[in-house]
Amino acid sequence: MIEISNVSKGYDSQTVLRDISETLPASGITSIIGPNGAGKSTLLSIMSRLLVPDSGQVRVDALDVSEANSEKLARVLSVLRQDNSVTSRLTVYDLVSFGRYPYSKGRLTEADRSHIAEALRFLELTALQDRYLDALSGGQRQRAFVAMVLCQDTKYVLLDEPLNNLDMKHSVAMMKQLRRAADALGKSIVLVIHDINFASAYSDYIVAMKNGEVVFRGPPQAVMVPEVLESIFELPVQITTLKGQQIAVYYR
Repeated sequence: MIEISNVSKGYDSQTVLRDISETLPASGITSIIGPNGAGKSTLLSIMSRLLVPDSGQVRVDALDVSEANSEKLARVLSVLRQDNSVTSRLTVYDLVSFGRYPYSKGRLTEADRSHIAEALRFLELTALQDRYLDALSGGQRQRAFVAMVLCQDTKYVLLDEPLNNLDMKHSVAMMKQLRRAADALGKSIVLVIHDINFASAYSDYIVAMKNGEVVFRGPPQAVMVPEVLESIFELPVQITTLKGQQIAVYYR
């Protein structure tokens, strides 16, 4: 499991995270939701050691994230940042192969190539594996970055806005694939997501943030209620049940 203990973070005079303590499940999908500026991406970055907290600690299966050996941590936890960019001209295959670096150190084995091929199949990228990233659409590039993260084959996968640049079809496909990775491969997936209905439909657990604090947490049915969502997002919300799932209507 991921244990977050008394984590705070600020920039200059602005507090971004306020003394957060949470325990995230050791399996399944956990979605972090909340309005812009709630601190979602900052918390995910601290969990993955991309940012250092001002105070507090994060432990992943008893491994202290701030002190862990980088190679050991990379075999336990992988992360997709929100602002992915590459300056080199890479093919899809090249990018996905980076996910094997903690194991291969750049010298790919047959086992590594098998993981790469499986990640490409999983994200429906096999036909695009020889294409350069700068020749892809934004959605195709996003899928390639997610394939790279899954190729790292860690128990814990942290994804910051994995649906960026994806249309409806590929957003649904992505969430189904993440659900399959959690169920079939036993991975614990934590994602920052803006679409609360995707969070409701595919998550096991939801953490809701506002103003740098966790204000609600629990299974989707506990969070997807009007009074909870209205207090988080400050607009009227109606909840309808569709095929057993709680769907928020907030367009009117």
